[in-house]
Order: sequence, then structure tokens, then C-alpha cells
Amino acid sequence: MSLRNSREHWGAVSQAFHWLIVLLILVLAIVGLTMGELPRTPKYFWVYTAHKSLGITVLALMLARLGWRLYAGAPAPVAGTPGWQAAIANLTHWLLYALVLAMPLSGWLYDSASGLRPFRYFGQFDMPKLAGPNEWLADLARDAHGLLFWVLVAAVAAHAGAAFYHHLFQRDDTLVRMLPRRSTRPRPGPES
Repeated sequence: MSLRNSREHWGAVSQAFHWLIVLLILVLAIVGLTMGELPRTPKYFWVYTAHKSLGITVLALMLARLGWRLYAGAPAPVAGTPGWQAAIANLTHWLLYALVLAMPLSGWLYDSASGLRPFRYFGQFDMPKLAGPNEWLADLARDAHGLLFWVLVAAVAAHAGAAFYHHLFQRDDTLVRMLPRRSTRPRPGPES
């Protein structure tokens, strides 16, 4: 498999970014939805710091993914895809990119404006503050973080639903293009 994208298929680098970011967002969503229920023990603060650190990791990976996409391009729409579907797919991709960037930025801004001490990225170094203590800004960033999460959930559901629709009903390669290719070389037979 090629590292770069081709006109027909997402390359290995794009696939790795895609699935790693999906996995991290799933972990962040589960932790984010449940961490408010944790008792205020040292584990509670560890979970919050891990959530923040994973969010910053997603931000960095998303920036790298965008850079790679600008460098490597994207596959052309599957042959026979109506123009309106290709336009919606392109718009959805860029909406997802924007949301995946905005989520960690809003969380980082919320943390910064809350007036808390800087959090340590996986315990290694203090993250810089994006803003000084500001209750109004902290509330705005917190509310934005929550709202952006639900918009992201809706966009991901639409994106995944469209991919499965194409795979199950249109029977085209829309979904398969983001999966590693299986080798098409014939296996050696008993005569080999």
C-alpha cells in the first residue's frame, strides 16, 4: 500500500491519521461523558489531566492530518457519484476537520480561562495558557465545548451513516477506500 493518497484510495498515512483520531475521540467522548460522576479523589484529577492531554494530542494529530491532506490530496469521488453527493461529502469532511480542531481548542481555552494552574501534558510539561482568568470566557468556552461535542456526534453519525449506505446499498468503494487494502497477489498453491 502506498503512503500517499491516490485518485482511487486513501493512502496508509491518511488511514492511520483517520483511525487513530477516531479511536482517541471515542476515548475522549467516553471519558468526557463520565468524568463528572467521579468522586473528588486523586484519580479524578488524573482523569481530567489525561482527558486534557489526549485532547491536545488530537489537536496536534489533526493539524498534522490537515498538513498531510494538503500535501497528499484526496481521492476523487467514486465513479458515478452525483455531484451533489460529492459536494456534501467534501463539505462534511471539512466540517469534521473544523470540529475536531475546535473541540480541543475550546477545552484548552476553558481550562485557561478558569484560572486553574496550568495542566501538565501527560505529566511532562505545563501547557501554556490561551487566556488569563476570565469567568465569562471560561463559561463561554465550556458551553462551546459541550455544544461542539454534540455537533461533532451528529456530523460523525452522518459521515459514518453515508459510508455504510454507500457500502451496503450503493455497493461502491466509498468505505473500502479508508480501509487497508488486502493483498491481491495469488497465494502459492500446493505446486509451489
